[in-house]
Order: sequence, then structure tokens, then C-alpha cells
Amino acid sequence: MNSIIVGMGEALWDVLPEGKKIGGAPANFAYHVSQFGFDSRVVSAVGNDALGDEILEVFKEKQLKHQLQVVNYPTGTVQVTLDSAGIPLYEIKEGVAWDNIPFTDDLKRLALSTRAFCFGSLAQRNEVSRTSINRFLDTMPDGDGQLKIFDINLRQGFYTKEIIRESCQRCNVLKINDEELVAISRMFGYPGIDLQDKCWILLAKYNLKMLILTCGTNGSYVFTPGVVSFQETPRVPVADTVGAGDSFTAAFCASLLKGKSVPEAHKLAVEVSAYVCTQSGAMPELPQVLKDRLS
Repeated sequence: MNSIIVGMGEALWDVLPEGKKIGGAPANFAYHVSQFGFDSRVVSAVGNDALGDEILEVFKEKQLKHQLQVVNYPTGTVQVTLDSAGIPLYEIKEGVAWDNIPFTDDLKRLALSTRAFCFGSLAQRNEVSRTSINRFLDTMPDGDGQLKIFDINLRQGFYTKEIIRESCQRCNVLKINDEELVAISRMFGYPGIDLQDKCWILLAKYNLKMLILTCGTNGSYVFTPGVVSFQETPRVPVADTVGAGDSFTAAFCASLLKGKSVPEAHKLAVEVSAYVCTQSGAMPELPQVLKDRLS
């Protein structure tokens, strides 16, 4: 059984009002998956610079396994400001290391041993990384237990209709939030005003195993052919929401791979995400009581 879980894409520093914190959805995802006892990897690229060295140090401290290529571009940074509701606003620097992830023989070997793979649209803004992500997906074995999770993660203007379509065709699990769903529906001209109708259209059009729709404080849904799971969003004191969505995806993925049902996986994902919202930064250590749910 292929057993490795991989998050591939951006590795960067979120420069927050209180200082810089390690960021990027792939690292957040891989870190939280590892907290549930899985063998996870972050795949990305960093520059040959102090910020790149610091990323490697942080991953070492967090015992987060990685395949980070050192390339001749600066390590990525994102200027993050929080609005009055604690929602992050991002200014993402361009022409950086994670835009230029090469597809190496080591990556090919990793892909052949990968059971679940999470990727987004942001890391596909540059052709080099987009090609490597697609080659990884195409190299992964195709089995009933394989998860190819497209966590759309629309940022600024860093996406195109073609990238979204191709990613939906290559994934078998789509994760999207309500604002992204509206944007995608406009882009593709899907009829109907009901968000659930749009989800059913996407599920059928791309022959997905499941579609996860998160709606902030209004709860979240998981659509599978014929069945819908809904969970309320817990009311918690919010420190910030950075990385909360990635922790949701990680807990959901880990639960499915541990043999939990979709409603069970959904419930844990919501609880993990809510906890991360109460902490500052994207990679807090989870309480043992949450980790034990999958032990």
C-alpha cells in the first residue's frame, strides 16, 4: 500500500503584523497530517538565502519531512494583514522559488509511493511548478484508495479558467469555499443561484469522489454521489484564521485514510479547524484529545 501523504506547492514566509511565520498551504497540510501519525512530505522550492535556510530549520524543528529543492530564485514571502474580523488579506510576491519547483527523479519516486496528494491553484501560476504538479499527479498510481485533493485556494489574480478546469479533471476530491464557488460559477457560466446546485454540477461534471464546500461561520458541506454531510461551524474566540482551511483538509484526509466515514471525517475536520482558529499562526500543535481521535 502506498502510504505517503504529500502537500506540494508554495513554501514561504507569512509576514504578519506580529512578525513572520512559516506559511504556505502545502506545509500547513503536511504538518497537520503528520500530527495524526502519517508519513507526510512537503514538496516545494526555496532560495539559496537566509529565508530559505530558516524554512529548512523550522521544518526540522517541527520534524516535518520535506523535499525542498534549492533554486536560483528568492524564497517566497507574503505580506499578511488582518481585517477587523481577523480575516487575512494577502500580498503574494512573484518570481520566487516556489514558482520554480523542478520535477526530479526523486519526485518521480515519491509520486509512485504517494497515497494522498494535496495541491492548489496558487502554485500553478508559473508554468514550471504547474508542469511539476501535473507530472506528479500523472505519475501517482491510480487506485481506489488514492486521494488527489484540489484545494482551490484562489489568491489575487493568480489563476485561469484553464488551470481550474485541468486541476478539476485531475483531482478526485475538490475543496472550495463559498466565495470561490461563486467566482468559479461565474467563470464557467453555471446556471442556478443555489450553491448546492452548483456543487452537484461540479461533482457530476468532473466525476469526483467528493466535494467539500466551506462557508465560514455558516458551516460546511461534503457532497458525495447521493449523500450530503453538513456540520455547523463552532463558535470559538478567533486569534486568526490563517491555515484553518489547510488543517480542515488535513484532518479530513487523515480520517478517510484511517477508514472513518465521511460524516466522521467531516466532524473531526471542523473541530480541528476551529481549534486552529483559536491559535496564532497556521501550524499550532493540536491537543492530544484531537490527535487521539484517529489513534
